[in-house]
Amino acid sequence: MRSLLLGIVTFLVMVPDMAGQEWIVPDDKKRKLSTFPFDEETKKAGEKIYTVNCVSCHGTPGKGNFLNLVPSPGDPATEKIQRNTDGEIFFKVSNGRGQMPSFKNSLSTNEIWHVISFVRSFNSSYKQLVMPIITSSAYPGAVIKMVLAYNQADSTIVLKADAVKDNSGVPVAGAEVKLLVHRTFGLLQIDDIKTTGIDGKAYFKVPGSLPGDTLGNITVSVRFINEEIFGPISKDTILTAALITRPVSLVAERAMWNNVRKAPVWILLTYSLGLLTALGFIGLVLMKIRDIFIIGEAVSKGSDRN
Repeated sequence: MRSLLLGIVTFLVMVPDMAGQEWIVPDDKKRKLSTFPFDEETKKAGEKIYTVNCVSCHGTPGKGNFLNLVPSPGDPATEKIQRNTDGEIFFKVSNGRGQMPSFKNSLSTNEIWHVISFVRSFNSSYKQLVMPIITSSAYPGAVIKMVLAYNQADSTIVLKADAVKDNSGVPVAGAEVKLLVHRTFGLLQIDDIKTTGIDGKAYFKVPGSLPGDTLGNITVSVRFINEEIFGPISKDTILTAALITRPVSLVAERAMWNNVRKAPVWILLTYSLGLLTALGFIGLVLMKIRDIFIIGEAVSKGSDRN
C-alpha cells in the first residue's frame, strides 16, 4: 500500500514536469525539406487532410478553439508553432508525442507535406525552402523513380524502382518498401514489408476481400522504410485491383428513415395506434365538455323555475 501511494505521488509530481518539457527534434530532422513547392493545390489538399485528422484537437487555425489538453495541442497559426522549421513540424506530425498520435503509418510523406503547406498558409512571412531534387545516399546524384502495376493473374501489385541519372537507370535493389491503400480515414497497409530484388522489383499480394469503388479501383501508395538511405519518396497510383463496390441506398429497403411506402410495418402500426389514441382522447375530452355544458344548462333551467 505504501509503495502504491509512493508511486501515485511520484506520478503526480512528474506529470507537470513532463507537460512542460520542450519537444526536442534532432538537428538532422530540423533541416528536412519538402521535395515540391507549396501552392494553392497543395494547400487545399492539406486542408482536407487536416480537417479529417487534426482539427478535432488543434481546432481551426487562427480561431484558438483547440482542445484543453496537457500538453496543449496549440493553434497551428500561432507564432509558437509557426517558428518551427518545416522539418520540425514534419518530425512532430510523423512521430507524435503523448496524446498526439504518430501519423507516419497513416499518412504518406507527401500528405504530411500537404498538411504543412496548409499550416504555413497562415504565416504571411513564411518563405519556403524546397529540396531541389530527390536524392539517395545509396545512389548519389540519382533520382529514384517508382512504377506500380497490377498483375491480375496472381492478384499481385508489382513495384519497379529505378535510380535514374544522366538518362540511364539502374534497379534499386535491397530496399525495404511497404504498400498502403487509401481508405476514408487514413492508410491501410497491404501485405508485409517487402525487399526489392536485384531487378528492383517487389511483389505485394492483394487480399481477395479488398473493396474498391464502383469500378474496382483503389489508390495505393508505396514508400521506402529507410528514407535516410533511399530518400523520402512515395508513389501514389490508381489501380483496378479490388472488388467492385456498389453503394446500397439507405432507402432501398424498409428503414426508419424511409418514406411511408417503405417504412417498417411496426412503425406504421405504432404511429397509427398512437394517432388513434390521441384522437380518441381528444374526442373523449370534447364529449366530457359537452356533458358539462348539458349539465350546466339543466342546472340553469332548474334555477330559473325556482
